Amino acid sequence: MPGADWSGVAVVTGAAGGIGAEVARALAATGVPVALLDRDITALWGLAAELEGCDGGVLAVAVDVTDSADVDAAIAKVEAQLGPIAYLVNGAGVLRSGPASELTDEEWDVTFAVNASGVFHVSRSVARLMTPRGRGSIVTIASNAALTPRTSMAAYAASKAASAMFTKCLGLELARHGIRCNVVAPGSTRTPMLTALQGEAAERASVEGVPEAYRVGIPLGRIAEPAHVADAVLFLLSERSSHITMHDLTVDGGAALGT
Repeated sequence: MPGADWSGVAVVTGAAGGIGAEVARALAATGVPVALLDRDITALWGLAAELEGCDGGVLAVAVDVTDSADVDAAIAKVEAQLGPIAYLVNGAGVLRSGPASELTDEEWDVTFAVNASGVFHVSRSVARLMTPRGRGSIVTIASNAALTPRTSMAAYAASKAASAMFTKCLGLELARHGIRCNVVAPGSTRTPMLTALQGEAAERASVEGVPEAYRVGIPLGRIAEPAHVADAVLFLLSERSSHITMHDLTVDGGAALGT
């Protein structure tokens, strides 16, 4: 982001694809060292190869965010090989859709393990290192579904609401240490996760709305590109937002009507 003062190492979870990969690309373009964390090893190495020539350096680390010991080991590796972490982006996420009364225990547990516990594990590990240094910026990528009920998305929406509130509580606790914690809440974004729902039909439904599901469309008339979300993430990470913390920035073209 032109004009922003970047100093330190950035960590991005869920970096192998979608919004996470776009955030990683944007961070690498600033010249900061970027650690790419994901459990999709093949895609992770591919992105690392793509960003290999960036000025700051890139490190790919395979990690399961649902395993706190694995997370702690990954964060320790990042610090040992790249240096002190100054920025964290919680981008890892999964979607299990279906009527709430038909969700299985496994679908519910996996959704919360990645989307909520994963944010807890990584944020806790990084916050412990940031606190004695007295600086840092954490951004969690949640969803506008955390604020607006959606049919067939109960587990996803609830898990994203949990991750968003955890991030704000963490921000309250860490403010006295000079660490800011914010949330970016995307709406429908052109990623493999959206395509996996219903392909092009999912895009049309997002833009046009689904009255029978009490879902309005997108007032701007288009779904987001990953770069739109990445721009919001980098703003909240950077010194341009140095007096903003515990904020929820919705990037959904107006789909949630400003909630």
